[in-house]
Amino acid sequence: MDSTAAWAGLLKVHAALVPLLDQELQAAHGLPLTWYDVLLELNTAPGRQLTMTELGAVAVVSRSRVSRVVDELVKAGLVERVPNPADRRSAFAKLTPAGRARLKAAAPTYLAGIERHFTSHMTKAEATTVASALGKVLRAHEATVVVPLGR
Repeated sequence: MDSTAAWAGLLKVHAALVPLLDQELQAAHGLPLTWYDVLLELNTAPGRQLTMTELGAVAVVSRSRVSRVVDELVKAGLVERVPNPADRRSAFAKLTPAGRARLKAAAPTYLAGIERHFTSHMTKAEATTVASALGKVLRAHEATVVVPLGR
């Protein structure tokens, strides 16, 4: 296998599965995958809030789209913008109780989709190897990118 086969495989799997997961979440919960991702990141953050810069660094949504997605979530009542007392030019995106409830309701659909479309097609050892290899690549990338995280 040449060195680009793993990359090509990653891109093809991503292109095939992300729309499926998005479709399943929207059909079952009216929740786009981009919303789910942002809600998930906020749920695991300290105080269930992050600045736009922090959210852009951790969410799968592109940095340029994160503000638009947060605006949509605010309009839906799932996130609120809270002033940042340390920096008046920025605000936190904070998960609301309604957002947390919506995330919790959608989680079984999301996890079942990952199992059905992804992990069920590999052994536990293969899944561990994939996670380890991708984690190694991600850590190498993160070591070269400097993003201030004021958590």
